[in-house]
Amino acid sequence: MKYIQVADIHFDMPFTTISNRANLGQQRRIDQREAFKKVIECAKENKVDYLFLCGDIYEDKYVRESTVIYTNNLYKEIPETKVIIVPGNHDPRIKNCYYNTFKFADNVKVLTNELQVLSDQINGEEIDIYGYGFNDFHMDDNRYEDISDIDESKINIFISHGDDEGDEEYNAIDLSNSNLKKMDLILLGHIHKRDEYYAGSLCSLGFDEPGEHGFYIGEITKTKKTREFVRADSKEFVNTELDVSNINDEDELVEKINSYNEENKYYEIHLVGNRKFSIDVDMNILNKNIIKVKDNTELSNEIELKPNDKTLTGIFVKKLNEKLEAGEVTKEEYDKMLEGLLESLK
Repeated sequence: MKYIQVADIHFDMPFTTISNRANLGQQRRIDQREAFKKVIECAKENKVDYLFLCGDIYEDKYVRESTVIYTNNLYKEIPETKVIIVPGNHDPRIKNCYYNTFKFADNVKVLTNELQVLSDQINGEEIDIYGYGFNDFHMDDNRYEDISDIDESKINIFISHGDDEGDEEYNAIDLSNSNLKKMDLILLGHIHKRDEYYAGSLCSLGFDEPGEHGFYIGEITKTKKTREFVRADSKEFVNTELDVSNINDEDELVEKINSYNEENKYYEIHLVGNRKFSIDVDMNILNKNIIKVKDNTELSNEIELKPNDKTLTGIFVKKLNEKLEAGEVTKEEYDKMLEGLLESLK
């Protein structure tokens, strides 16, 4: 049996962080569609038997009917592939949701929150697919415990959306459960990083999801199984550090920041080291793929008070140090005043 595992697309999510910067939210939603089209093309080319969509395919709060129609038209392009949708905690099968009100293509089946067993025969091998999804935004039922009479001569597959790290609110899945141990294949959604069970998010949703994103295509028989990661997201979110210790002014800093301009990458730049000037970068003069600049620097130690320094600078720093020790000024206020002194000395 050939299959594709996809999860956590979150169609129509607002992408607030990048929407607030250079209006990139709409572009990111277009990226989601392009990535999903790659899934469908892969299913066509490889004559995939099952497309497993393991939850959070849509973002319930924001999803538009036009997006549901768009994806449904893509399902129609692979009529020989059975599309199984597992509702997740972001797209639960609640009353009046599209899973209940929209007429999906004939090859699409949307699971409920009750354990279901789908039986099939492919290439002479019997298959049982056990699965269930969310019917609310939280779910503390472990439906896999309801599994009974597993026929181990068949290929047994378990699909769901849940947390294998034990979060009881989101269908905590204990992979050491005796029923799950009898499964030949376990396919899950919810965790946005790839591992043995999770496909990760189809497209990166932000800087907490760095690296490449996509889906898995696999094949399973009773005696062997293989799978391969396919990159679908053309963009990548990158966290990087920039040491400002040897940078002398803000113009030089802007030049260094704008050197991060690799195509199809979004950057969150963490400024580190000892700064010699006040940092207040205008995002409007940075490349639009620089989404965030975080100042984690510390004030340079260039101003040092000597024991017998009676200069105005020395007296100022001494008094300021006393105020900081007495709690009369905050560290942030202290740094700003020293920065002002540095600027005036220049």
